[in-house]
Amino acid sequence: MLDAVVVGAGPNGLTAAVELARRGFSVAVFEARGTVGGGARTEELTLPGFRHDPCSAAHPLGVNSPAFRALPLERHGLEWLHPELPMAHPFPDGTAAVLARSVAETAASFGPRDAGAYRRLVAPFLPRWDTLARDFMSLPLTALPRDPVTLARFGLTGLPPSTWLMRRFRDERAKTLFAGLVAHVMAPLNGLATGAVGLVFALAAHARGWPMARGGSQAVSDALTGYLKELGGAVHTDYEVKRLDDLPPARAYVFDTSPTALARIAGLGRAYEGYRYGPGVFKIDYALDGPVPWTAEAPRVAGTVQIGADSAEIGAALNAASREGRAPERPFLITVQPSVVDPTRAPAGQHVFWAYGHVPNGWSGDLTDAIERQLERFAPGFRDRVLARATAGPPQLAARNANYVGGDIATGSVAGLRLLLRPRPTLFPYHTQHPAVFLCSSATPPGPGVHGMSGHNAAKAVWRRLRQT
Repeated sequence: MLDAVVVGAGPNGLTAAVELARRGFSVAVFEARGTVGGGARTEELTLPGFRHDPCSAAHPLGVNSPAFRALPLERHGLEWLHPELPMAHPFPDGTAAVLARSVAETAASFGPRDAGAYRRLVAPFLPRWDTLARDFMSLPLTALPRDPVTLARFGLTGLPPSTWLMRRFRDERAKTLFAGLVAHVMAPLNGLATGAVGLVFALAAHARGWPMARGGSQAVSDALTGYLKELGGAVHTDYEVKRLDDLPPARAYVFDTSPTALARIAGLGRAYEGYRYGPGVFKIDYALDGPVPWTAEAPRVAGTVQIGADSAEIGAALNAASREGRAPERPFLITVQPSVVDPTRAPAGQHVFWAYGHVPNGWSGDLTDAIERQLERFAPGFRDRVLARATAGPPQLAARNANYVGGDIATGSVAGLRLLLRPRPTLFPYHTQHPAVFLCSSATPPGPGVHGMSGHNAAKAVWRRLRQT
C-alpha cells in the first residue's frame, strides 16, 4: 500500500508529492492529460517552432515561493530568465508607468506627486519580504508566523479594498498600475483584501522580479517531476480518475483538482455544493513576425504588459465580467511576451505573445476583436504582425484543464472573503469530510498562481495524519 496518492500533476499536486516523498513517504501521482503541468505547460499552439504557455507564463510568485526556493529545481533544469523590466503599463499618451526591480525607478515612473507615497507604501515590508512571504503564504496557520508584527501590519494595510489603498496616490498613473496588479486575481477593485493582492505583486517584483522559465512554464512542472522521481515517487499520465476505486490503495489521497471534482470522485456528495467559481478569461496566443509595436518604450523590454487606459476602465471591465454578466467592451488585458527574454520560444526574429481579458464564467462568445482593438490603442499595427493566433474562451479552457470550471483560471471566486477563506470558512482548508482525503489545488490558500504553496501546505496536513496512523 502506498502512503499517498496525488490526483492531478499541476504545480500544487507535484509539490505536495515532492514534500511527502522528501519525508520518506511512498507517493504516486496520477494525471489525466498526457503530460504533467496543469496550469504550467508549454505547447505549440499556433505554428511549428512557436512554443506557447497555455496558461501562466510569468512567475513572480514562483520565483518568490518559499516551497520552490527550498527545492533543488535548478538541478532539474529550471532556469529563471529576467526581462529588463518585470512589468510595464502603457497609457494612451504614449508614456508608461513601470514596475521595476528598483523601487526608485518604479516610483519615478508615477511622477513626483506619488513617488514618495509609493516608497512609503513598500518601505515597511520589502526588507522583511522573505519572512512576510512565508508567513502570508502559510495562512491559515500551517506554521506559526516568524514575524507576527510585520504580518499584522501588512494585514492592516492590505485587508481593506484596493480602492482605499489607492487613495494614497494623487495621480492616475500610480492608481492605474496598482489597479492592474489587483486585477491579476480577477476580483472587483473594491473587494476585501484586494489591497494585499496588489501589494504582494509589487513587493514580489522588487524582491526577485517577474521572471519566466527558460523554454516555457513546462520547465517548472518538469523540474518538480524530475525531483519527485529522484526521490522515488512515480508519475502516471493519461490516467483519468473518476472514482477512488480507480486508484491503488493508499493511506491518503491528495487532490489537485477543483473542490467539486474532488467531491464527485471521492463520493463526498454535497460537501462543496455552495462553492462558487469566478469569472472566466478569454485568451489568445499569438505567433508574431516581429516584436509587439508598442508606442511607449518601456513595454518593449517588459516581460508582462498590463493594458487599461485608467483605473476606472479597469474597474469597469472587472465589474462587467464578475458582477454584470457581460463581456466588457474595453477589456482589461494581461499580456506576456516571453520571447523578449527567451529567443528559444520562437524562430529567429519572430515572437510568441499572449493576452487575455476577463469574461463571465462559462461565456461562449468571441472576444478576439475587442482584445485586438485594445492592443491597437497601445501598439498600432499589432494586427499586421500576426502570423497565427490560437483562441480559447471559457469552454476551451475548461476542456483543456478540468480545474478551470467555466474558464475560471483561479479555480474559484476570489471575491470578498473567498480570497481568504478557500474553499470554505475553516481553519483546516486542506481537510475534507473523509479523513484520508485532502485538497491541495489553488482552491485552497494561498490561492491561484504557480507557486506550489497550496500543495506545500496541504502536504503538512497529510504527513501529520500519516504520522498519527
